[in-house]
Amino acid sequence: DYKGQKLAEQIFQGIILVSAIIGFIYGYLIEQFCWTVYIFMAGFALSCLLTLPPWPMYRCNPLKWLPVQESGTEDKKAADRKPKKHTKN
Repeated sequence: DYKGQKLAEQIFQGIILVSAIIGFIYGYLIEQFCWTVYIFMAGFALSCLLTLPPWPMYRCNPLKWLPVQESGTEDKKAADRKPKKHTKN
């Protein structure tokens, strides 16, 4: 559903933003850029774990689909149709 997609997107962006800020601050304080990247990658992995699988919290508002409508014109079988004859000019 659309509300679940919006929630997943907000969670994903929030975790990415927080991990980037924390990683930058920690990496700046210890003067190691690799720790900035490690913390950012950990945040990315956590956000993927929380948002990519179809968790039940994202499926609270299912979409209501229209019922299937039968139509007589589409139910013709191939055997009932006359084959088209192609003429060469």
